[in-house]
Amino acid sequence: MTGAALLLTLSSPLFLLLFLVVRLESPGRFIYSQMRSGRHDRPFKMFKIRTMLQNTPVCASNDLHKPYRYITRSGRILRKLSIDELPQLLNILFGQMSFIGPRPVILQEKELIEMRREKGALVSRPGLTGWAQVNGRDMMSNEAKSDFDADYAQRMSFGLDIKIIFKTISAVLTLKGYKEGSKNVEPPPSPASAVTTTQPPKFVVSTEVISYQRKKV
Repeated sequence: MTGAALLLTLSSPLFLLLFLVVRLESPGRFIYSQMRSGRHDRPFKMFKIRTMLQNTPVCASNDLHKPYRYITRSGRILRKLSIDELPQLLNILFGQMSFIGPRPVILQEKELIEMRREKGALVSRPGLTGWAQVNGRDMMSNEAKSDFDADYAQRMSFGLDIKIIFKTISAVLTLKGYKEGSKNVEPPPSPASAVTTTQPPKFVVSTEVISYQRKKV
C-alpha cells in the first residue's frame, strides 16, 4: 500500500496532463469506475482512465465487434501502453487489488470467473498485472488465462512477482499480445521464440497448451 501511495504521488503530474487530454477530446468523466470480480469473486469498483465514448456497450472489449468505433484517439495510445490502468493504484491502496494477480474482469465474464473458481485462482487478490498477461495478454482463450491464473495462485512468491514485473515492462514496450476486439486467439509462442517466453504450467490442459507441447516434440 505504501508503494501504491508513492506511485500515485509521483504520477500526479502525468494524471493532470492526461486529464486535460481526455476531457478536451470527448465529454465524460476522466476516471470512471466499473464493477469487477475481486478476490473470492467479491465485486468491487475498479478505477480506470476513460478511453472510450460514453455510449460504449457494457461488455469486455474483446466482445466488441468494431472496438475502434468506441475508443478515442488518445484512448488507443493509453490502452496500448496500459496507462489507463494507473488509477488502479487507488484500488491497491484500498486493499482491493495487488500489484500482481489475476486481472479483474467485468461481472459479465461469467465463463472466465467460473473457470477461475473451479481451478482455485480466486484465492488471489486481483492484480495490476498478472501471470496470464505476460504470457499472452489479449491473445489467450479463457481456458488458458484461468490455467495461468491458477498456476500463479499455487506458486505465489516474491521471486515470481519480480519476474512478472520485468516481463510486464517488456510486454508493454513491445505491445506483445495486445489486441482490441474479437475473441480469436493465437496459440502460445512457437519453439523459436520459447527462449524468451515462459513455458505453460505442467498441469494446464487447454488446447493452446496441448498444441504448444506437440510443437516442442
